[in-house]
Amino acid sequence: MDSRNRSPSPRVALVTGSTSGIGKAIAERFARDGMTVVFHSKLSVQAGESLASQYPGASYHQADLANGAQIKRLVESVIAEHGRLDVLVNNAGINAVVPHTDLQGAGAELWRELYEVNVIAPWLLIGAAESALRACATADCPSCIVNITSHAGVRPKGASIPYAASKAALNHTTQLLARSLAPAIRVNAIAPGLVDTPMTETWEEAQTLWREKAPMGRGARPEEIAQLASMLVENHYLTGEIIVSDGGLHLT
Repeated sequence: MDSRNRSPSPRVALVTGSTSGIGKAIAERFARDGMTVVFHSKLSVQAGESLASQYPGASYHQADLANGAQIKRLVESVIAEHGRLDVLVNNAGINAVVPHTDLQGAGAELWRELYEVNVIAPWLLIGAAESALRACATADCPSCIVNITSHAGVRPKGASIPYAASKAALNHTTQLLARSLAPAIRVNAIAPGLVDTPMTETWEEAQTLWREKAPMGRGARPEEIAQLASMLVENHYLTGEIIVSDGGLHLT
């Protein structure tokens, strides 16, 4: 076939923590957008393989993002299987509930654990993926990184101070990288508030807060966060943005 008549290869998107919740919604939205999606999780292998089987060209890769060697292998295996990487979504993260007044309850080990997954892992993933992302970038279509952070990283809120601080660190890292990786790679973040997922169904205090205080009167649906991620990928100009998506709660 004449190469001039070939369709361009679909963009490949790796979404970490994508077998449930926000990550799953983002990966499925990307698949509907025509991208080849790489699902990832630490443990839920069966769910990941099942999801990948539902979308053309998709794959599933398992890795513990608290392990630097596994992060490196994850990126290498994605590139080996798909030959390229255009989009990286750092969605995987962990939380911890500790009252903000309980300083003793938020010890050094908790800080280290949260930073390992919420800050260091995205940093290592970006470093491992940089050359592949640059190789796919063009002047008209830069490669794209989207970090999923939290409104707790913007406001003095959140399940714990270490968690909020880790998300604030990822927000600032997003903007630093947007400057250093441009123009070949754009870097943005989405900072959700409450999102209705199986994990948050029992968060009665948060549910009440959003119903009573947020202008929109509810938490976000995962699909609404996914739509923002899709927009950030499709808009080839935005970089360094931290998009707060909390239904207007930050206005109160």
